[in-house]
This record gives sequence, structure tokens and C-alpha cells, in this order.
Amino acid sequence: MSDLLWDDVKCFFDPDLMGALPDVRVPDASVEDWQSVLDLIAEKGWPCQYSEGDMALPVPRAEEVLYRPADAECPELRVRPSAEVLAIFRFHADVEVDFDVDLRELQGQDRLDVFCGFLREIGRRLGKPVLMDPEGDDDHPVLGFDVEADRVVLLAEPQVG
Repeated sequence: MSDLLWDDVKCFFDPDLMGALPDVRVPDASVEDWQSVLDLIAEKGWPCQYSEGDMALPVPRAEEVLYRPADAECPELRVRPSAEVLAIFRFHADVEVDFDVDLRELQGQDRLDVFCGFLREIGRRLGKPVLMDPEGDDDHPVLGFDVEADRVVLLAEPQVG
């Protein structure tokens, strides 16, 4: 059974309303949480590509990438929980696991189910909420993994019309 139904939430996957790359985050995180996410990605065998600038590198340990020199480029980890769905993790700070998803890819019930499954996997591993906000607005989550409900739930009213 699906956590969310496409017809109920498709407004939150409209790039014109939400921005093409909404922010997905795990607040109140730690270096250990980042490492747990990296371990989860490896365990699940999700295809991924770590890079710093134009250089592709092996995925490092979380503490290595989070405590890089201040003038170093911000690395990214591109993860595909399915061939059609891409998550781009950015290693900005150890206090928040954050990544972007491309809403142009997240269209329809099948891809929504993959996305919700991805949020569930991360939330269950960390035992923390995983929240999706409109691009550039990280104070108003519209949906997210709820630890107590053990599923992805709506956190805002969908826009009708």
C-alpha cells in the first residue's frame, strides 16, 4: 500500500510551485547519522557517484567529507534508489543530512512510491523525521517521514485547483 496517493499530493511535485529541486532534510543530525546514510546506500546497493568538483572519487567516510578544509569545493553524492529517481546529497553541515530531488523525475504514483520508500528507509535507519520543503524554504515542510507513524505523511494542505 502507498504512503501517499499521487492524486492527493501532485501539487507538491509541481516544479513551478515547489521549485525543480525541493530540499529534503533530516534535522538535528550528526556525523554518525551521515555515516548511517552512507552505510545504508552501500547496503542497499543503490547506484551512486561521489564527486568533488569535476572529479569522481570513491565515497569517503562521513567525517572525512564533513570536516574538509573551509575552502574545499562542496562535494555531492548522486544516488539512484531507482533508475528513474535521483537524490543529490550535499555535505553542507554535520547537523543536517540534506539532499535534493528533481521533481521533473518524480511524476506519477510509481515514482512517488519509490520516493516515499527512500524517505522511509532513511527515516527508519536514523529514527528521525525526513522532511521535504519547497526549494529554498526550509521552514515549511509539505511532507515527510513520520517516525511514530512509520510512514510518509502530509505536513501541509495540498493546493486545490
